[in-house]
Amino acid sequence: MPKSRIRKKADDYTPPAKKATTIKLTNRSWVAPVMLAMFLIGLAWIVVFYVTDGKLPIDPLGNWNIVVGFGFIAAGFGVSTQWK
Repeated sequence: MPKSRIRKKADDYTPPAKKATTIKLTNRSWVAPVMLAMFLIGLAWIVVFYVTDGKLPIDPLGNWNIVVGFGFIAAGFGVSTQWK
């Protein structure tokens, strides 16, 4: 019986495609100062509102000044999620 021919494999190797590079923001030194600043601004806003009997910081807002103060505090908590 005759031997079968051995087939040569073609050199069709293609390397796998490179994965897209992701940009990592490893420098998070801005998070702590911004977070603390937001907390302190919110706290100061509320304290000033109560100490001045509602005349400051913005008189036309009335009791909504409390919401603005808590908004700054909430923004501080939002920034804190970026802290590693």
